[in-house]
Amino acid sequence: MKNIQEKFSTVITKNTFYFYNREFEQIYEGYVNSIKETLLVLKNQIQNRGLKKELFEDLIYKKENGLRALLALTGFSNESLKRLITFMRIVDDPELNALINKDKWITDAEIRDRENIKEWSDSKIQKKVRESEFFRKGLVNIFFEGSTIPIFSKALPLFELKKLSISKLNFEIDALIDTLIRYKEKGSYSGKKENNPEVVIENILDEMGIGFEGGDLGELINNAPDEKRRMDFIIPNKMSPKIIIECSYLVTTSSGQGDKSKAEISIDSLIKEHYSDAHFLGFVDGIGWYVRKNDLKRMVTAYEDVFTFHEEELERFKQLLKELLVNDQ
Repeated sequence: MKNIQEKFSTVITKNTFYFYNREFEQIYEGYVNSIKETLLVLKNQIQNRGLKKELFEDLIYKKENGLRALLALTGFSNESLKRLITFMRIVDDPELNALINKDKWITDAEIRDRENIKEWSDSKIQKKVRESEFFRKGLVNIFFEGSTIPIFSKALPLFELKKLSISKLNFEIDALIDTLIRYKEKGSYSGKKENNPEVVIENILDEMGIGFEGGDLGELINNAPDEKRRMDFIIPNKMSPKIIIECSYLVTTSSGQGDKSKAEISIDSLIKEHYSDAHFLGFVDGIGWYVRKNDLKRMVTAYEDVFTFHEEELERFKQLLKELLVNDQ
């Protein structure tokens, strides 16, 4: 057996720095090159024939990677497209419905049961593109005219809405530079504190003059160190918590949502055991939860009450805070 220094030395002296599978790299490089060449052909067609929706309909219908090429051109991620399609299937807005030819491709069952709509997989979307002319046309219409639809302006962050730009489709230099910048800054944009929905809760508490802290609860540190977790908002403080608030706003989906819901149920049990007088509230919102309803059902069982960031819900939250704090005085 090697000693610690020998094992340490192995990692330092035999470090490969970057792992890559040469065979995979060659295959993936072919995929990337295919998308690049597809876009170059499209650019040439637009220069010769002008910017026409038919070119993009043919692109996503006839080219295997046509839809991926369209996403690359606009900077729209595959995950964002899936969420957008889900949004379009759920929302009933006359102007949007007309733009995407919704009545020509959505099923009667989905119309009757919007709340239980399940998100389409990549393969399902591709199949729909191949099989439905009206769905293809609707998708292309979104990239051409989506930024003009009021309901998109209300629902989509401006950072995403700006990607639905006709100038990007026309390969205009300024627009392509914009795409590059948004690709580069996406992570930074998502991580900014000001872009965190928790700021909305923080502002409400500040406006109402309610003191709060964030962090670990003392009794959980002492009695359940392996299960405790940082609490988002503890009112009025960690020493004497009266109200504990957790926030989970998800736009994307992941297998970790099931684990998160189980963890919240566990935390709820610990709070009931060690802080029996405290109220455990949750903000659970975002299309990521909407399309994972089994995880959502488990998640909401952890809280005494659940809120979203809808204006009516925020008002209800304020009212509940007043009632709870008055009753606890």
